Amino acid sequence: MICRVWRGWTTRANADAYERIVRGQVIPGIEARRIPGFQSIDLMRRERENDVEFLTLMWFDDLASVQAFMGEDYEQAHVPEAAQAVLSDFDERSAHFEVLDRRQQSN
Repeated sequence: MICRVWRGWTTRANADAYERIVRGQVIPGIEARRIPGFQSIDLMRRERENDVEFLTLMWFDDLASVQAFMGEDYEQAHVPEAAQAVLSDFDERSAHFEVLDRRQQSN
């Protein structure tokens, strides 16, 4: 399993707009592609002293699945123009980690 990690930052004034774009357009657009081997995406938000940081974790079966999402240059960040317009900074490349252990507690 591969975890794709990406971060972006907004001003406090743009944070809610960015979150709406990601939750309303970006994530549904990725899910609609039905990429083989794509499992899920997590969006996190952290208020900081001078800005707001967002983190996405995308979970894939393997590196070939990531390449099906992004192509040969799979480390390139996926940041649509609408999202870029409200970000003050963002990772231009995503990091990819081999997941060694992922445990989910059953209810």
